[in-house]
Amino acid sequence: MNINYFLCMAPAFLLMLVTSWYVKSAYRKWSQVAASSGMTGYQAAQRLIAAGGLQGVQIEGIAGNLTDNYDPRSKVLRLSQSVAQNPSVASIAVAAHELGHAQQDAQGYFPLRFRSALVPMVSIGSNLGWILIMLGLFLSYAGMVLGVDIAWLGVVVFAGGAVFALATLPVELNASARARHLLTETGIISGPDEERGVSTVLNAAALTYLAGLMTAVMQLLYYASLVLSLGRRRR
Repeated sequence: MNINYFLCMAPAFLLMLVTSWYVKSAYRKWSQVAASSGMTGYQAAQRLIAAGGLQGVQIEGIAGNLTDNYDPRSKVLRLSQSVAQNPSVASIAVAAHELGHAQQDAQGYFPLRFRSALVPMVSIGSNLGWILIMLGLFLSYAGMVLGVDIAWLGVVVFAGGAVFALATLPVELNASARARHLLTETGIISGPDEERGVSTVLNAAALTYLAGLMTAVMQLLYYASLVLSLGRRRR
């Protein structure tokens, strides 16, 4: 962690900050716009479960704000209080997006399965990779040639995070496309204003995954360049 790291990561950090602001701004705006259907996020989810043939999906509450998610292991849709109880365009958009994941799960959508398969590897790699990189650098500075090889192994393991972030993009974009289709097909939203509101909320959320991918790639490139330059010096 030095000045070069922060210079390298500055664009990603800036994008994350801007994206976070945009997501909160879009959600705040459209959470104050009532849906013409009068449905809350919870009620919209119930209708979409029935209309989408997702009767096995259960709905539960979850603490926090914008913590909504679908768990494919337990077939549970978890909605935050602000989404479940608010009859707004934003709440309906969020609930529909998560049910887009439920529909992916029910249809065996390959990108979702692939991303789920990566979870164990990423959970281990995000910590192990960083440890191996630091250990390898330490050993290399101590004069051990093996240190560079260990550091490169850490880079490879750490790369799992970037692969996961890349795999997440098509999954999230597809879930948003499914959400738009479900909401229009069931008549939960109507008119260009509500369609625009749903698209704004979903597009803002998609930007967070793009920012996450950029951050993961920039971190990977930084560590790879660090190990590469160290290897050259050792020659």
